[in-house]
Amino acid sequence: MSSAVSDNEPTLIEADPTPVLRLRMQEVQRSVRQAVVRSHCACARLTFDYAGWRLPAEGPAHERGDDGGRVYEIVRRRSIENDARERLEALRLTNAQLISTRIRPRPPGFAVGDYVFERGRDELADADHWLILLPRLTAAGFRLEFDPRFPYSMTAEPDAWRADVVDGGNQWFDLSLGIDVGGERVDLLPILRKLIVDPTFPRKPVRHEPEDAVWIVAIDERRRIPLRLARLRALLEPLLEWLDHADGRVEHGESLRLSRLQGRVLDEIERSGVLRQGGEALRDSIEQLRQARAPADAPTGFNAQLRPYQREGLGWLNFLADAGLGGILADDMGLGKTVQVLAHLLVEKQRGRLGDDAGPALVVCPTSLVGNWRAEAQRFAPALRVLVLHGNDRRKHFAAMLDVDIVITTYPLLGRDTEALRSIYFALLVLDEAQAIKNARTQAARAVRALRVRRRIGMTGTPLENHLGELWAQFDAVEPGLLGDEKRFVRHFRTPIEKHGDAEVRDRLNARIAPLMLRRRKEDVLGDLPPKIEILRSVELEGRQRELYETLRLAQHERVREVVGSGGSNIVVLDALLKLRQVCCDPRLVKLDGARRVPQSAKLDLLLTMLRGLADERRHVLVFSQFTEMLELIAQALDAAKIGYLMLTGASRHREELVQRFQDGEVPVFLISLKAGGVGLNLTMADTVIHYDPWWNPAVESQATDRAHRIGQHKPVFVYRLICAGTVEEKIQALQARKAELARAVFEGGATTELRFDEADLEALFSPL
Repeated sequence: MSSAVSDNEPTLIEADPTPVLRLRMQEVQRSVRQAVVRSHCACARLTFDYAGWRLPAEGPAHERGDDGGRVYEIVRRRSIENDARERLEALRLTNAQLISTRIRPRPPGFAVGDYVFERGRDELADADHWLILLPRLTAAGFRLEFDPRFPYSMTAEPDAWRADVVDGGNQWFDLSLGIDVGGERVDLLPILRKLIVDPTFPRKPVRHEPEDAVWIVAIDERRRIPLRLARLRALLEPLLEWLDHADGRVEHGESLRLSRLQGRVLDEIERSGVLRQGGEALRDSIEQLRQARAPADAPTGFNAQLRPYQREGLGWLNFLADAGLGGILADDMGLGKTVQVLAHLLVEKQRGRLGDDAGPALVVCPTSLVGNWRAEAQRFAPALRVLVLHGNDRRKHFAAMLDVDIVITTYPLLGRDTEALRSIYFALLVLDEAQAIKNARTQAARAVRALRVRRRIGMTGTPLENHLGELWAQFDAVEPGLLGDEKRFVRHFRTPIEKHGDAEVRDRLNARIAPLMLRRRKEDVLGDLPPKIEILRSVELEGRQRELYETLRLAQHERVREVVGSGGSNIVVLDALLKLRQVCCDPRLVKLDGARRVPQSAKLDLLLTMLRGLADERRHVLVFSQFTEMLELIAQALDAAKIGYLMLTGASRHREELVQRFQDGEVPVFLISLKAGGVGLNLTMADTVIHYDPWWNPAVESQATDRAHRIGQHKPVFVYRLICAGTVEEKIQALQARKAELARAVFEGGATTELRFDEADLEALFSPL
């Protein structure tokens, strides 16, 4: 603006005009069936602001006036004014003068520059319908003013967006959000909740949406405020599942209560431009969660040398304990999850957080793994006092639970023993093969949630088998609330990921669970593993299978005593031991009518559990047995479980074709008779070998293992031996070192003139479970 002031010359105003719309209500009269009907419509009067001087929509090219004795002259910028009118027309606003020519009688009160919004022909929109136009008008460059009688007013954009954090202690913090409007704090959470249930709110950017697009929201009954769409979306996305109440209620003045594990939400909020206040201690705590967990050395008294990745796992478990958090150790099968957890339990005992006044740890596992837990605890951490709750006489041991460090029970027994277990406040709950509770509605899953425990850990090599609901169920058991309730989890995670392939939601879920899940695959730790890893899996007999073993043991022991006492043939002894070994494999192998009617095989159940997990991990497995009939029973079980397999026995033809099909990866499992396939085969596709019934001659067993562990193999080979705890299988293993000839004769099924059974040998072999 330039000004040359004299008595004769006006002040020349040179400025680009700003289009201004003043909204008001206008009465409209209509003739309807010879009657006059009065109504009101919303109307906007267009004016132009030239550096503070307001000019009407129409007028001469040069405007002169006197402002309190000050004469001024404005040269109108017609091109800019016309461009503003075109923008109004593009938004479907119509000059009221054109409307008045169609409406009879002509509506009074309309002036030049008045604009209306037509909902239909001769139907003018009211104030509510104009609300959707306000952000578009603002985005189109119009300044809005509101007549006092107009039902709504528009404030300027917020002065600031704020997030207030209050550390609630323990694992929670409270988050409130607000905006500053003219020095007033307005709670933003109720506004966000309304947007969630508003079907017109664009959750994703629409086509051709401008970067500075706004959305008009209500502050109160009259005031409306434009909020940037991009920032609203940035706030809604990380908070969606907590804001989305099932009943849609909106409560004013409230805050959101979030877990410390959701601390990344604060980062996303800050990145959207919101000022964060408070929670400095929480910030430090969250930073600790993000930092890499330092590896930990095995505690004093732990009888194993931990590999580097296992030391990292121990450090992670110790960190969870320090933070008071639960988690899931989801390493691949064979990487030593049990060893890592036992080391952690010993650390907790040495820190005074396990046993005695702190309470014991409760280990829940499949029945087939009870013996394995007991054996490995005794082997690696003998300082830990262990109590096994198993069998019909387990109730007499309930009173001793407070006198031990570890209580071991099974998923089937949880429901039956809930009352007794709930009487104890456990320091830690360990859920082995946690996929057993992947259905939250099962009795075992409900019993797990009913236990009184300070902290929970899950162990599984297959945290996700079929769908994300299984992952939710396991996390809900170890860290309740992390993923919300099941209904909201399905709505905000499972459906977008499984049905729509939403990568952003998938990444958000991964980030949510990352601090509480440690998963290493065999490929990830190849440098830390030897080329062959041997693992002993102990199996516990139960029910009718256990009763059958004991019945046969008593009968065969008496028979053997008589034969040995009279100097009879050792064939009788070998036959008796064979029957007991067959019971361990599967009672249906025993040539007795009563045995064939026993439906249970703990070892077969364990094998199927392992094969399901290995198949899910895309492993390729060799299963060896010396009993061809046992391989046939395994094959029937695999058919029922819909797991693909091939089988090679002495009766098989086209051996090369079978081998080639396995090497080509057609099926995950190859069932092999030890005698038929123990030598002469190259099966480097396999990375896992399972000896279902152990072959006690080490050389023969090693030859079978070497079908996979040989030149051309580029993956570590995991070798499992399945042993029934307390049975003749375990006793022979203990005697093997000093009774090599005895072991060879028993498990190769032959006799030798050099074989002699003395009384001590027989008592060991035929001792009770």
